[in-house]
Amino acid sequence: MKTTRIWISAAAAAAALTLAGCASGPNQNLGTGVGALGGAVIGNAIGGNTGATVGGAAIGGIIGNQVGRNVDERNYRQQQQQYYPYPQQQYYPNNGPRY
Repeated sequence: MKTTRIWISAAAAAAALTLAGCASGPNQNLGTGVGALGGAVIGNAIGGNTGATVGGAAIGGIIGNQVGRNVDERNYRQQQQQYYPYPQQQYYPNNGPRY
Protein backbone atom coordinates (compact mmCIF):
# COMPACT_ATOMS: atom_id res chain seq x y z
CA MET A 1 0.00 0.00 0.00
CA LYS A 2 2.81 2.41 0.85
CA THR A 3 4.57 1.57 -2.39
CA THR A 4 1.45 2.46 -4.38
CA ARG A 5 1.17 5.82 -2.63
CA ILE A 6 4.81 6.60 -3.34
CA TRP A 7 4.37 5.78 -7.03
CA ILE A 8 1.22 7.88 -7.26
CA SER A 9 2.97 10.80 -5.54
CA ALA A 10 5.95 10.46 -7.85
CA ALA A 11 3.71 10.38 -10.92
CA ALA A 12 1.80 13.46 -9.74
CA ALA A 13 5.03 15.35 -9.10
CA ALA A 14 6.41 14.37 -12.51
CA ALA A 15 3.18 15.50 -14.21
CA ALA A 16 3.25 18.84 -12.39
CA LEU A 17 6.86 19.46 -13.33
CA THR A 18 6.19 18.50 -16.94
CA LEU A 19 3.27 20.91 -17.21
CA ALA A 20 5.19 23.68 -15.47
CA GLY A 21 8.02 23.27 -17.96
CA CYS A 22 5.66 24.12 -20.82
CA ALA A 23 4.82 27.52 -19.36
CA SER A 24 7.87 29.32 -20.70
CA GLY A 25 9.12 30.74 -23.97
CA PRO A 26 11.20 28.90 -26.56
CA ASN A 27 14.43 30.74 -25.74
CA GLN A 28 13.96 30.06 -22.04
CA ASN A 29 13.64 26.33 -22.69
CA LEU A 30 16.63 26.33 -25.02
CA GLY A 31 18.69 28.34 -22.55
CA THR A 32 17.91 25.90 -19.76
CA GLY A 33 19.00 22.91 -21.82
CA VAL A 34 22.14 24.48 -23.20
CA GLY A 35 23.08 25.96 -19.82
CA ALA A 36 22.61 22.62 -18.06
CA LEU A 37 24.71 20.83 -20.66
CA GLY A 38 27.47 23.44 -20.54
CA GLY A 39 27.38 23.56 -16.75
CA ALA A 40 27.67 19.77 -16.54
CA VAL A 41 30.71 19.78 -18.83
CA ILE A 42 32.41 22.58 -16.89
CA GLY A 43 31.47 21.03 -13.53
CA ASN A 44 32.93 17.70 -14.58
CA ALA A 45 36.09 19.37 -15.86
CA ILE A 46 36.60 21.28 -12.61
CA GLY A 47 35.50 18.70 -10.04
CA GLY A 48 35.87 15.43 -11.89
CA ASN A 49 33.14 13.67 -9.94
CA THR A 50 29.38 13.16 -10.11
CA GLY A 51 28.57 15.82 -7.52
CA ALA A 52 30.46 18.50 -9.43
CA THR A 53 28.76 17.46 -12.67
CA VAL A 54 25.28 17.63 -11.13
CA GLY A 55 26.04 20.92 -9.39
CA GLY A 56 27.41 22.44 -12.59
CA ALA A 57 24.35 21.27 -14.51
CA ALA A 58 22.03 22.84 -11.91
CA ILE A 59 23.86 26.17 -11.87
CA GLY A 60 24.23 26.24 -15.65
CA GLY A 61 20.56 25.42 -16.09
CA ILE A 62 19.50 28.27 -13.82
CA ILE A 63 21.78 30.76 -15.57
CA GLY A 64 20.67 29.58 -19.03
CA ASN A 65 17.04 29.78 -17.97
CA GLN A 66 17.39 33.40 -16.91
CA VAL A 67 19.30 34.39 -20.04
CA GLY A 68 16.65 32.76 -22.23
CA ARG A 69 13.90 34.43 -20.23
CA ASN A 70 15.47 37.84 -20.78
CA VAL A 71 15.68 37.16 -24.52
CA ASP A 72 12.01 36.13 -24.61
CA GLU A 73 10.99 39.28 -22.72
CA ARG A 74 13.08 41.49 -25.03
CA ASN A 75 11.48 39.87 -28.09
CA TYR A 76 8.02 40.39 -26.59
CA ARG A 77 8.71 44.08 -25.89
CA GLN A 78 10.02 44.62 -29.43
CA GLN A 79 6.95 42.95 -30.85
CA GLN A 80 4.68 45.17 -28.75
CA GLN A 81 6.57 48.30 -29.81
CA GLN A 82 6.09 47.39 -33.45
CA TYR A 83 2.36 46.94 -32.90
CA TYR A 84 2.00 50.10 -30.76
CA PRO A 85 4.72 52.41 -32.16
CA TYR A 86 3.60 55.48 -30.17
CA PRO A 87 2.89 55.69 -26.46
CA GLN A 88 -0.78 55.55 -25.75
CA GLN A 89 -2.38 58.84 -24.71
CA GLN A 90 -3.94 59.24 -21.33
CA TYR A 91 -7.55 60.28 -21.15
CA TYR A 92 -6.74 63.55 -19.35
CA PRO A 93 -3.17 64.32 -20.41
CA ASN A 94 -3.05 67.76 -18.73
CA ASN A 95 -4.89 66.80 -15.57
CA GLY A 96 -2.98 67.07 -12.33
CA PRO A 97 -0.44 69.38 -10.75
CA ARG A 98 2.36 70.91 -12.78
CA TYR A 99 5.61 71.14 -10.85
